[in-house]
Amino acid sequence: MFFAKDFRRIVVRTQRCALPQQICLLIAIAVFISVSVAGIASARAQPKYDHIIVVIMENHSFEQILSAPAANYVQWLARNGALFADSHAVAHPSQPNYLALFSGSTHGVRDDGIHEFAAPNLAGRLRAAGKTFVGYVEVGSPRKHNPWESFTSAEGAEKSLAAFPRDYASLPDVSFVIPNLQNDMHDGTIGQADAWLKAHLGTYANWSRKHNSLLIITFDEDDYGIENRIFTVLYGARIKPGRYEQRVDHYTILRTIEDIEGIVPLGAAVVRKAIAGAWTWE
Repeated sequence: MFFAKDFRRIVVRTQRCALPQQICLLIAIAVFISVSVAGIASARAQPKYDHIIVVIMENHSFEQILSAPAANYVQWLARNGALFADSHAVAHPSQPNYLALFSGSTHGVRDDGIHEFAAPNLAGRLRAAGKTFVGYVEVGSPRKHNPWESFTSAEGAEKSLAAFPRDYASLPDVSFVIPNLQNDMHDGTIGQADAWLKAHLGTYANWSRKHNSLLIITFDEDDYGIENRIFTVLYGARIKPGRYEQRVDHYTILRTIEDIEGIVPLGAAVVRKAIAGAWTWE
């Protein structure tokens, strides 16, 4: 970003300008303003939110959700939020994707079995920064969908979905919401999961727009396709509605959350760029 000394340098250069001095000075001021604005925009790459909620659904591709007649609510969110058309999971089967989103690594896991890691993770990083994290889990959700259960340093991060605050202002800085298998599209239908999302997160979504908060809905993986292309939408305050072609994955989502919260990136999120272009400061 430019400061006074930079402006003085530009003014000095105008003394060598072949045009009349007043015109040269106006050009210098215009250059200074344009570069300064660009610097400010770069420094404000993402808004700073009071609350972020991430909801993870299951086993459907981008096309399946976008074209499903029963997916009325998530499609409404996509029309009124930021839809990422080139969003991808990082692995098959389910569990490594949850690990990636929570810790920046799959830790070599290629199954849905029980694992335990003494490794850094999102809950630990947030706590170290004086912030809060909770994983709200619906009864019936399997361990493979609750990644904090696999990390020794994330003890106490989980709460029942029944404890989800009615006063949204009391939510943690970052929350994951994990439906059970009937409501996350794993065993139940798209329509059932869509209705569940509206019933459980619809009021928060409406509230978020006027209370500096964010809702992220994504999927663990697609339907075992080669592309592993999934549906990801951001909705809430300071979101610029539209369809975005930036390639994103679970590490990108994690990096975006980390940058918003001002914490050190985890694992593969270090080499990802946070989501850009989907924000507005109006």
